[in-house]
Amino acid sequence: MEPSQSLAELVAAAQANAKTLEDRIMAAQTPDGGPAGSGGQVEELRAATAALEAAAVDIFTLFEARMQHHFRRGPFSRKLTSLLSQSGEAGLAERIHEYYLVINVLKHGKGASYRELLNTPGSKFAVKTSQDTAADDGGASVGLVDISFPGFFDGLTRAILDASRFLEEQ
Repeated sequence: MEPSQSLAELVAAAQANAKTLEDRIMAAQTPDGGPAGSGGQVEELRAATAALEAAAVDIFTLFEARMQHHFRRGPFSRKLTSLLSQSGEAGLAERIHEYYLVINVLKHGKGASYRELLNTPGSKFAVKTSQDTAADDGGASVGLVDISFPGFFDGLTRAILDASRFLEEQ
């Protein structure tokens, strides 16, 4: 039986996969991938975006599972955010909380996290409102939060690695 991979190794593998998916998304959004809005192009965009969303959910879930032992029972992300804030790491606490909200929306859809993201002034994430969803023809994103922009996954994994380093040093 092989020893399990470290969180850093798993994050690196997820980043490589995400880069491939981001490249597919970019290619599907460019006109040279075929006629703009062609059926194949739209389907490729949907598939690549859904795969990127799943990869984001998977890596955050893995992070929570690997780091849960640092806390007793209860909501990991809330406890982590609180500990980071109390330790003078407000910027990292904010990043972890925002990514937690996005991942929660990707996992569960509309709910408390969705409403909090909608009401967060200056959020760097594009959240679809009910009106956007009703009028959406399905082309731009498959989820309620658009994570298909360059840098989302790198930001997510950077926050995960920073938070895991913080926890391991405690």
